[in-house]
Amino acid sequence: MGVKSELEQSASAPDSAAAVHCWDREGGRLQPELIPHESLLRWLYESHLGGLMANLCSRRSFSRLITWWSHGTGSRRRIESFVRTFDVQMEEYESVSYESFNDFFIRKFRDGVRSFCAEPERLPAWAEGVCLGWECVTGTETFPVKGEHLTPAALLGSAEKAAAFSGGPLLLIRLRPQDYHRFHFADEGDIVEHYRVPGRLHSVNMLSLRQRSDVLARNERQVTIQQSARFGRLAYVEIGALLVGRIVQLDVAHAQRGQQKGYFEYGGSTVALFGEPGAWKPDDDILAQTANRVETLIRLGTPIATGD
Repeated sequence: MGVKSELEQSASAPDSAAAVHCWDREGGRLQPELIPHESLLRWLYESHLGGLMANLCSRRSFSRLITWWSHGTGSRRRIESFVRTFDVQMEEYESVSYESFNDFFIRKFRDGVRSFCAEPERLPAWAEGVCLGWECVTGTETFPVKGEHLTPAALLGSAEKAAAFSGGPLLLIRLRPQDYHRFHFADEGDIVEHYRVPGRLHSVNMLSLRQRSDVLARNERQVTIQQSARFGRLAYVEIGALLVGRIVQLDVAHAQRGQQKGYFEYGGSTVALFGEPGAWKPDDDILAQTANRVETLIRLGTPIATGD
């Protein structure tokens, strides 16, 4: 079956039953996503009783309770089966002894495995995962959530702070459980502001986003405004999710391109990057796949947008 027919079949299926796929831009193929605890997630976000339970589970106390286990030495037993199930390429990561599953979860790439593109006009991926992109967010978007929940005002938590980014580009990278869970700076520049937006911790898996359109705008978020050297003002948004223990931010006043910004402890999550209108444009292939309602698998540091 060709890529086009696979996409058409997925798009024609009911949202509640549709498989989740992403486009591997390096491999040139469509990939199905293996979703941890898929049956449980479908029950939580696709049934009335499950929805009530999902509201309870979205409390921070629940995620803290579950992630407490991931810090214990007994959790190491899960690492081997996780690597096997999700085909994690361990040769890409530092060869260290992990004391807990959380230590494994926040693992680091080996030196030289990933590098940030050197072309000054190209904006690099500041995280690794599956990506969606828009050249201009208008609030009328329909995927992965209703556009009103993708706007700068919705995700930055303040209309005043979002004003500079109104009508500008947006890149959204979803970090799946098997992905690298550290995030970086896309460019050199001074940090203007950092603040936290309180909220819940719902799952950000595509299954939950299909059913709860406001998840990204309701979950806990951390926002960093940077005056970048090449791409104008940038707004980084780290979005918490179900089972995320902490969003850890490193203390940085002036960042370099590719410098580590922070990391998520145990649990999948999402990062967003807003730009000023006309300052940069996501790559055409990412825009095209987003229009087809498909995420694009991208590697840390690879170019994903171009400056004006």
